[in-house]
Parts: sequence; C-alpha cells; structure tokens
Amino acid sequence: MTAIRGALAIALCVSAVTTACDREKREFTLPAPSVRVGAPADAGATIFAHYERNAQALATGKRLFTWYNCNGCHASGGGGSGPALMDDVWIYGSEPITIYQTIYSGRPNGMPAFGGRIPENQLWQLVAYVRSLAGLGSRDAAPNRDDAMLGHPPEAELDEQKPKTATPSGASSRP
Repeated sequence: MTAIRGALAIALCVSAVTTACDREKREFTLPAPSVRVGAPADAGATIFAHYERNAQALATGKRLFTWYNCNGCHASGGGGSGPALMDDVWIYGSEPITIYQTIYSGRPNGMPAFGGRIPENQLWQLVAYVRSLAGLGSRDAAPNRDDAMLGHPPEAELDEQKPKTATPSGASSRP
C-alpha cells in the first residue's frame, strides 16, 4: 500500500511540474487573411499577434533585417540615411499595420517598396523585429544581441519607448 501511495505521489508531482511550465506555443502556419495597403488600423492585429510573442519569428526578423540590407540605411536601428528605429520618434507611427505598410509600399525620400518581393510571413517577422528595436516587443520573446553587434544592449533589455508621430520637414500631409 505504501508503494502505491509513493508511486501516486511521484506521478502527481511529475504531472504538476510538467503542467506548470509555461512554454511558447509554436504555430507554423500563417494566419489568414492577408493584410493589404489601405486596410483599417486593426486589420493586422490578429496576424501580428502570431509574431509578436514568438521568439523564433523575432529572431528570423532580426536575420532578415540584415539579409535585406535594412542595416544599410537604418544602421542596426540607430539611424543613418534612414530614420532611427530605436527611439521614440516614429515618422509614420509605431503601430504594426503602419510599419507593415511602410515595408510593403515604401515611403517617399528613400524607403523602397518590398511588397511582392518578400513573402508576407517575412514582412510580419520584420515588423515584429523593428518594433522590438524600440522596446515595443514582448520582453519574453525578444531576440538576444548578436555577439558581433556590441553597439546597444540586447533587445530584451531595452526600456519601452513612448512613440510619438513626427512629421519630417518638407513632407506633405499625405502618408
């Protein structure tokens, strides 16, 4: 009888430990429907939620940021010929759908359009990573800093910025 109680106690402990773990749920299918330019501001919320707290999506977005030469203009998020992505000033806004539309359609004065050249899931991975550069991403899913990139603290340790919309000098009122 004591052996049965001991085995039952061990089984309960193992069950409690394994169910108490809060693991990341990985879903490898892209949610539908797709978002297109001109969609309402909350149209990308469901899709973006898929990438926002997914460490693998953020790490892939970080890799794509280099692959598609976003570093060339944005200098690892610190700004160069393109605007800084690590501060609280966002020209067109910091909402996921706005960043998606910026990458998809481009912007005047230098941001090329990547729509049709980059698969949609990679666009959303880039959106998630760009937001993480300003500390707007989830801290438990943000990717770590590359060893080769010592210019700023890891994204997971950045303070959250309070984005403000800014108008570049000489810009029209249309986005």
